[in-house]
Amino acid sequence: MDLDPEGIFRDDSDEDDDNLHEREANKEMVVYLIDASPRMFTPANAAKPDEKQETHFHTIVNCITQSLKMQIIGRSRDEVAICFFNTKEKKNLQELAGVYVYNVTEREQLDRPDARLIKEFSCVEDSFMNNIGSRYGITSGSRENTLYNALWVAQALLRKGSVKTVSKRILIFTNEDDPFGGITGAAKTDMIRTTIQRAKDAQDLGLSIELLPLSRPDEDFNMSLFYADLIGLEGDEVVQYVPSAGEKLEDMTDQLRKRMMKKRKVKTLSFAITNDVCIEVNTYALIRPTAPGTITWLDSISNLPLKTERSFICNDTGALLQAPQERFQLYNDKVVKFSVRELSDVKRVSSHHLRLLGFKPLDCLKDYHNLSPSTFIYPSDEQIFGSTRVFVALHSSMLRLGRFALAFYGTPTRPRLVALVAQEEVISSSGQDEPPGMHMIYLPYSDDVRYPEEVHLTSGDAPRATDEQIKKASNLLRRIDLKHFSVSHFANPGLQKHYGILEALALGEDEMPDIKDETLPDEEGLARPGVVKAIEEFKAAVFGENYDQEEAEAAAAKGGASKKRKAIADAASQKSAAYDWADLADNGKLKDMTVMDLKTYLTAHGLAVSGKKDAIISRILTHLGK
Repeated sequence: MDLDPEGIFRDDSDEDDDNLHEREANKEMVVYLIDASPRMFTPANAAKPDEKQETHFHTIVNCITQSLKMQIIGRSRDEVAICFFNTKEKKNLQELAGVYVYNVTEREQLDRPDARLIKEFSCVEDSFMNNIGSRYGITSGSRENTLYNALWVAQALLRKGSVKTVSKRILIFTNEDDPFGGITGAAKTDMIRTTIQRAKDAQDLGLSIELLPLSRPDEDFNMSLFYADLIGLEGDEVVQYVPSAGEKLEDMTDQLRKRMMKKRKVKTLSFAITNDVCIEVNTYALIRPTAPGTITWLDSISNLPLKTERSFICNDTGALLQAPQERFQLYNDKVVKFSVRELSDVKRVSSHHLRLLGFKPLDCLKDYHNLSPSTFIYPSDEQIFGSTRVFVALHSSMLRLGRFALAFYGTPTRPRLVALVAQEEVISSSGQDEPPGMHMIYLPYSDDVRYPEEVHLTSGDAPRATDEQIKKASNLLRRIDLKHFSVSHFANPGLQKHYGILEALALGEDEMPDIKDETLPDEEGLARPGVVKAIEEFKAAVFGENYDQEEAEAAAAKGGASKKRKAIADAASQKSAAYDWADLADNGKLKDMTVMDLKTYLTAHGLAVSGKKDAIISRILTHLGK
């Protein structure tokens, strides 16, 4: 029985002899095939009268420009080629009509993304019509097939390099779902057949063909007309592939980023299900802190990084010790020696990295248990074959029964309990939003848990929200809820600023590009009428109708000062009560007291405390009627 018939848990590192193109490659070669037909230069959406209308071609240029910048940062060894089809001019080694290779034409090697390519390509739209031109390449009465030619040129560009070490991809950008819609009869059937066969031939050679479709304002992109057969989609895959009406241009950059950027594992763990069953899982960090780079010490002459070495020398002979160092511990007046390996074995609290202890209902896992970012785990068959099957069975059972797994995570330095929470796969029009797998939540130690509700258990004046306040608060939370929230949707503002400076320097720009901090509150969203109304209703329910925040803050500040003065007066009264002031005045002993003690009487009775000692004594005697 196949426990994973749909292959949703197939890792990038899983390989078959028959599917060499799925092998995890050391670098990537990409050809961007961009449709340059006149339809790509029509408005992409219904813009307002005072707004500039954006075309699909402009959107694609921006998306690829951003992708090239990300490749420089994350995968600088990758190679790319940019190719337009349905053009008036032709520029390719095969001399095929309607295909214009932008950056590699008279040579075989692809380009590595660099500042020059990005700067030139970002401005290609300004001179595109004059230098390259746009036309419909597949027309009635003509046997010319520009899409077939484009696939042929792309395959030729990617013929260098072995699929064992290089991942080869063709990304097609178009808003025309039926490129052969303008022709009929046997000519149409023959052109569709030859184009699909050309794509299959490329896939048989290890090339991956992907499509990023764009829907026009009046109709959605229909994959079933042609492109589903071209790239090999079946059944539900066709529906999930196409953007919905509200997710057309906004998701294009995100789609391209997801397809270009590979997930990177942190480490591989062994997961002990029972004493006899152990599987292998990879871990992936969902959030990583931004830390400054480590200091690298360089040699003053060669400018090469310095390496630190430590050697142990015998005190008696001066010989260099090669054997592992030993440690000792005094026990019952005996010296017990330990080697480094023996100490490591003593400190090891578990023979496996991860050991399953049992299962509990999901409602036993509280929000305050998740104190630090979780780690995502995913099965791997690289070392232990069959790990995916066991993981899938465990994953599906946990989802069906509503349970989470309690496990022991044994590290030599910090052993702790973890909760494994199964996550279902979430797919949208822009691709996979959330992968299937498990989140490893690091459970807190007992000292980390605080119970603030215990403070008010015996207090009768604990604040309680009314039903109306709870209703208004619930309405506000529904209004500002983040739909389809994922931590992967937010870029690190610190890193973005750093890379923005490098980008400005590399491209020779005078100003640094605008960096949008996505971690800040959405002011535009909070200004929507529905959200503003919910906020005002909540404030009115909690503070009253005529609540003024500035007046409240001023009153709070004033009230704070009054409380402080009252606390000082109470402390002075307690200290002043320890003296018999009338007796001290009658016996003339006030002059023997310190100024600070005399001022406690004045403060306790609300009298002025300024002046010298004689003035203070006189003020006390007057108040006593002496």
